[in-house]
Amino acid sequence: MRLYLQKADCKACHGWAGDGRDKESQMPTGANLRETKLNRAGIVTVIKCGRLNSQMPAFDKFAYSDGRCYGKKQADLKAYPTRMPDPPTTLQPREIDLIADFLMAKIVGKGPMDRAKCLEFWGSDTDVCKGFSK
Repeated sequence: MRLYLQKADCKACHGWAGDGRDKESQMPTGANLRETKLNRAGIVTVIKCGRLNSQMPAFDKFAYSDGRCYGKKQADLKAYPTRMPDPPTTLQPREIDLIADFLMAKIVGKGPMDRAKCLEFWGSDTDVCKGFSK
């Protein structure tokens, strides 16, 4: 959770609940991870490699240095109209795995956020959860 919310700052685009509702209007709106059809392996790939032709950055420091991501190198990315931004930080493979595990446990396939899920997510009754009626 700490990696998702703080180090990788996934919440800036995907929202703290992973539903794509960000509170930082200057950031692009990320995908609703609560409704994604990606499995764990797909999520790991997207975190490592980003999404080509989108605003989703690659968190693997060497993602486009040697063709490990989608068979592309840095020079190949210039062919896409939308430039992939640099990530706020790079992540180690174990950190990418931890974020994927967190997403699978708490966000992916869990349906819309409600009060009970919010309480479970944060582990206590926070101000954020008071906005949910049930």
